Amino acid sequence: MSQLLSAANVPIRIGFVPANRGFFSQELAAKMRAETIAAMKARGVDVVVPDESLTKLGCVQSIPEATATAELFRRQDVQGIVIGAVNFGDEQAAAWVVKQARLDVPIMIFGCQEEETLRPTTARRDAFCGLLSIGDALRQIGAKYSVASRPIGFPRDEAFARDVDWFARVCKVVNAVRSARYGQVGARPEAFWTCRFDEKQLQRLGPTTVVLDLSEALAGAEKLKHGDPEVGTIVKAIQGYADTSQVAPSSLEKMARFELFLRRWAAEHGLSAMAIQCWTSIQQNFGVCACTSMSRLADAGIPAACEADILGALSMHASMLASGTAAALADWNNLHNEDDELVNIWHCGVFPRSFAKSQPRLSVHGILVTSGAAPADQAQGIVELVVKPSPLTLFRVTQDGGAWKALVEQGRIEDNPATTSGSYGWCRIAGLQHLYRNVLLRHFPHHVAITQAEVGNVLWEAFGNYLGMGMFNGSQGVSGAPGQYTPALPFL
Repeated sequence: MSQLLSAANVPIRIGFVPANRGFFSQELAAKMRAETIAAMKARGVDVVVPDESLTKLGCVQSIPEATATAELFRRQDVQGIVIGAVNFGDEQAAAWVVKQARLDVPIMIFGCQEEETLRPTTARRDAFCGLLSIGDALRQIGAKYSVASRPIGFPRDEAFARDVDWFARVCKVVNAVRSARYGQVGARPEAFWTCRFDEKQLQRLGPTTVVLDLSEALAGAEKLKHGDPEVGTIVKAIQGYADTSQVAPSSLEKMARFELFLRRWAAEHGLSAMAIQCWTSIQQNFGVCACTSMSRLADAGIPAACEADILGALSMHASMLASGTAAALADWNNLHNEDDELVNIWHCGVFPRSFAKSQPRLSVHGILVTSGAAPADQAQGIVELVVKPSPLTLFRVTQDGGAWKALVEQGRIEDNPATTSGSYGWCRIAGLQHLYRNVLLRHFPHHVAITQAEVGNVLWEAFGNYLGMGMFNGSQGVSGAPGQYTPALPFL
């Protein structure tokens, strides 16, 4: 795993509120507090929780304890909050932590199961009842929250471990997208209205766009030919990344210079992802394709979208955060002629090597050459690969009449004898024809982000609940009102 992708997988910092109510068993409350902390840490979460020096038992059952816990969360800058009803719980105290922390982060609520069969003498929790009060109190203060897939259970259960992992990924996506910086290198292709976006509307969502004229990027890459030692290092890395036997050494050196410039520009401006004008100016004015550089950036944790598609870059960034693995941008390219549920997910040659079933090969961009857009010696550098069989999440954010919406679907890449050029895989999606109608009628573009994991439930919750988008997938009808969020988790 690359250094940048490793950084994207650092533990998420989550505040834990053990919601207690004093006239229930304090021994059982303390037990569930400890068990929850252990379970969260086992899933790689950095847990921030009050200890016994701050609150009674390290739980929260009063407004003063809630205020102290909120200050702790704010001081530690937690990226999410888990509220656990370790017994019935005090709903006002739980809600007050959220209100006073003022962090606007995702919240997950759950309750703890009873230890034994209920009898008049049983030490009981009644979290099944108390969790309803906690949820209602959160609603009354206007807080958005998520509910564990198994709302009542034991923290030691595997279901809770899955819920913690899911929620941590949701927190990672929401926090990172809200503070993201996306680099736009050059203009979109003039013919591609599908790559248009409203930069001010994007800023209101959270992400900032950092723009650079392509001529400045090419000039910066040109300057690097004067002996920068890192260029040679990247050339050697490219030679290990793919079969380069069909590419001229001069083209490899240009690819390395372009990649090095982009890496330095991304570091200088703190970029989360970028979108690049990948044709035809770069071929005509620099003499190489951008595909290899973009493929390698994706594997390094800097998603790079084709055709200056900034909302494609956002979709890739979110997909990478949700899965913890590389993401790519693909065309909904071709329906299999014999199978209505098999779609060719393709792009000219820009998928990351981590997607490939075998060693990729660098080649010439045949589409540009045959169309006369660029000669063969100036169109080298596409990454030819076939995607290995794997699960796949497909995701796309778009703007529509001032509203945000997102499409989420899951499928699976499978082997198929049908072949084409560039980077591609055949993806099986149940109900593909219905999904395709949704793509058309809900006004989604021809680009879709992909990542090799099943994380549709993460993206659905992050963008539908916390980022306020209308959410769509193939299971929905096409006659309902667009922009309506359904808080169900269709992929669980």
